[in-house]
Amino acid sequence: MSDSVFKKIELVGTSTVSIDAAIQNAVAKAAASLRQLRWFEVVETRGSIEGDGVREWQVTVKIGFKVDD
Repeated sequence: MSDSVFKKIELVGTSTVSIDAAIQNAVAKAAASLRQLRWFEVVETRGSIEGDGVREWQVTVKIGFKVDD
């Protein structure tokens, strides 16, 4: 088994629908420009309020990917 090296980046995904959709948006954006994505960590969840309801979810995620050999 060979040793591997990984890198983590931090992104903020947003959605007006849900926390899950905000995570999916961040992962999809990372996948558009990076290869070998392996995991994500939700490190912060917040949102904005408009009137008496949630206007937007904002989720900070760290995404890990394997560095090419």
